[in-house]
Amino acid sequence: MTKHTISILVNNQPGVLQRVSGLFGRRGFNIESITVGESEEIGLSRMIIVTTGDDNTLEQISKQLYKLIDVIKVIDLSSNPMVARELALIKVNAEPATRPEILGIVETFRAAVVDIGPSSLIVQVVGDSDKIDAMVELLRPYGIRELTRTGATAMTRGSIK
Repeated sequence: MTKHTISILVNNQPGVLQRVSGLFGRRGFNIESITVGESEEIGLSRMIIVTTGDDNTLEQISKQLYKLIDVIKVIDLSSNPMVARELALIKVNAEPATRPEILGIVETFRAAVVDIGPSSLIVQVVGDSDKIDAMVELLRPYGIRELTRTGATAMTRGSIK
């Protein structure tokens, strides 16, 4: 099974997200992550969906997506060189005695502390999924109180659209 990152340009209309995600569910395809936001064109949104499957699965997904009225364009970003990023906020236990160690990890990952509480820190990290996974594992021994991740957003490198 291969991981695929798919870009879907859709009309910015109520219910489009539900129809796209419903298509995946009805066909038995899992969505590992999904991000949606306005695109460069007024009235259109871009969905970035990460899913797994073979090439036949990807082809079937693409054909089914094009059957939806609000879908304008479907691109398999993972078939070309691409840049993918994710954002995570991690609330970690941080008593004053352990803060220097945690701050060392934050600095190494070029992350940022965005909130400091009496016994915790909230760390923001941006990068590919592997970088975020690695940082989470290094912070786990300190006690992660809460973790939230955006899911991947991506685009192809260079001039390919």
